[in-house]
Amino acid sequence: MATKTKNTKNKARKILCILSDRLNRQKKPLNLELLCKPDGTILKETRLKRLPTEPCYEEVWQNDDGKSSLDTCTSMSRLYRHALEKPVKR
Repeated sequence: MATKTKNTKNKARKILCILSDRLNRQKKPLNLELLCKPDGTILKETRLKRLPTEPCYEEVWQNDDGKSSLDTCTSMSRLYRHALEKPVKR
């Protein structure tokens, strides 16, 4: 019987994008969940009402320019070791 190998080529990644405003801290951050192909193509974009309690994202990115949508963002920064990022298996 042949064993199944993991095919990571077609696996979609879950990414959390946090859109916040560093100049106006009164404004609540907007949290987006992205479902992406390995090459970075966005398959699905979902706005989250609240953050999950368990770490379930492969990557966490943040924009603090006060933009209201992902389309208008010109720069994003990656947040390493975020509380919602899955731990790296070694």
